[in-house]
Parts: sequence; C-alpha cells; structure tokens
Amino acid sequence: MAEGGSRVLVVGSLNVDATTYVERFPEPGETIAAHAFQTALGGKGSNQAVAAHLAGADVELVARIGDDANGGLALTVLDGFGLPTRGVERTAGLPTGIAQITVADSGENTVIVAAGANHELGPDVVDSARERIAGAGLVLTQGELPVATIEHLAAICDALGVRFVLNLAPPVPTTAATLAVCDPLVVNEHEARAVGIRPDVPEPPSLDDWRDLAAAAVGRVARSVVITLGAAGAVAATRAGSWALAAPAVEAVDTTGAGDCFTGTLSAFLAEGRPMPEAVRIAVAAGALAVQRRGTVDSYAPRAEVLAAAGLGDPGGAA
Repeated sequence: MAEGGSRVLVVGSLNVDATTYVERFPEPGETIAAHAFQTALGGKGSNQAVAAHLAGADVELVARIGDDANGGLALTVLDGFGLPTRGVERTAGLPTGIAQITVADSGENTVIVAAGANHELGPDVVDSARERIAGAGLVLTQGELPVATIEHLAAICDALGVRFVLNLAPPVPTTAATLAVCDPLVVNEHEARAVGIRPDVPEPPSLDDWRDLAAAAVGRVARSVVITLGAAGAVAATRAGSWALAAPAVEAVDTTGAGDCFTGTLSAFLAEGRPMPEAVRIAVAAGALAVQRRGTVDSYAPRAEVLAAAGLGDPGGAA
C-alpha cells in the first residue's frame, strides 16, 4: 500500500533525455561549447509517474519503449525508483522516444522530442488496460500521446466513473467532449490560451486575473482547471471555489521537468483525497524544489520534504 493510500494510473509518454548544459543558447548557425551533459529518464508520462510515486501514491505506468539500449536504461531507472514496469512494453523495430534538451545557465531550456515508440501507445492499449483503469483512483495522461488515445482514455474514464486528469502539454487539438471530463485540466498559460482560456485584461495578467479565468472555465471547458504560472505559482478552480497559490522565491537552476513534477504531485494528493487548494499548494512546493536542482526525475523531492516545504504535516504518517 502506498504511503498516501492512493492509486494512480499514468498512461503516458516515456523518453530518454539527452541534456546539454550551456552558458547561453546558441544563435542560428553558431557552435558553442557545453560545460556538462547527461542522459536520464524523461518523457512527461514517466516524469509524472515518478513524481506521483515519490509523493506517496501507488503508481502504475502504461507506456511503450523501443528494443534499444535507451529502453533498457528506462527500465533500470524505473526499477530503481521502485515503480512497477509490467505496463511498460517494448516495441520491436522502433527506438525509445528521445528528448534533446538544452539548459542555459539562466535555468531556461529548449526541448526537441522524437516520439519513437510512444507512437505505438494507441487506443487499443487503452482497451487492454481497462481493468487497471477501473481499479484506479485517478488516471493521468498528457498531450505527448496520439490524440485518439487521449480521447479514448477520457471516454473510458468517464464511462467507468474514474477521475481523469489531463496535462495538455503540448496543446494538441482534442475534442471539447474530452476536455469536458477533465478533473482537472492542467495547463500552463500558453496551453490555457490554446483551449480558449484567454485573458481579457492588460498584459501581463496577474495571479488573481488567472484565478478568475480558471473559475470562468469550470463547466465551460473542463470540470476543474489548474493553470501553472512558473515562478508566479499556480491557480485552480472547481465548482466549490477558486484559489491563487503563489510560489516561493527561489533561484532556478534547471526548469526541465518542473511542470511534470507539479502535475504528478498534484495527481497523487488529489487521489489521496486532499482538497484542490491544498493539493495545488503542495504541488507548487514540489515544483519550486525541483527547479533548484539539475535534471528531471533526479530533481524531484520525496513526500516528506515536499510537505515540509509546503508547510504541511502528514496525517497519513508517511515517512
């Protein structure tokens, strides 16, 4: 049993990240020297699964990898975190997805993704996971999967009465019916605009402006809405109310994967039964911790550290 007593099923992308650290981004046609390089587990699905696991949820990941060395690396890392890998299957003849990431000394990053075996995570995979979906407290997915898979997963969750969380990153064109069952729909400010949550106020919108926009989108766009705003924090809205959660001021070293840390942590605590404002507060703290360390999953803090950073205790008695 997980520390928080919750079960989260992540149907998602899995990549291997090839990350280069530079003083600044090169200009077009320019060659510059890097001061560090590393290869590590990545992909929004696997990142969010690790974050939810570290947050105390009982997590299972459904993903596809290639029959290459990168696939072996991914399995080894997942095993090291203690995540079950029965839902992570190899696809013959295709490479494992890879993300080429560049991180500047400012902490900002650029990412280019080659999906590889992630393309094989089709609607049929969702059908084969129906029993696992039915037994989950919450199902989480992202925009890195084929659109047909996202839409089919949303429909099955709705039919089974299972809470469906969609991190629409990148903002792929899903149907209104798919967005309507999201509880919550998790987007950043750019993704929010892509689904019609657009500020009608002077730029840049304030945290309170975004909170009001999230509230207006409840029932119109999705069942509930969470908008992440980077260093500013996040806002959330449900039918019960809306909230603005400011982020602590920290010095960012590497922002890669911080949004995934937020979403995985949020999902774990929602599945545990925490109210939305508390779950978002914890997720903001997790993201703030992650940006202060290099890497993706290696930058994610365990449950106790995250709860302490959020200024909360642990009634579940988790270590």
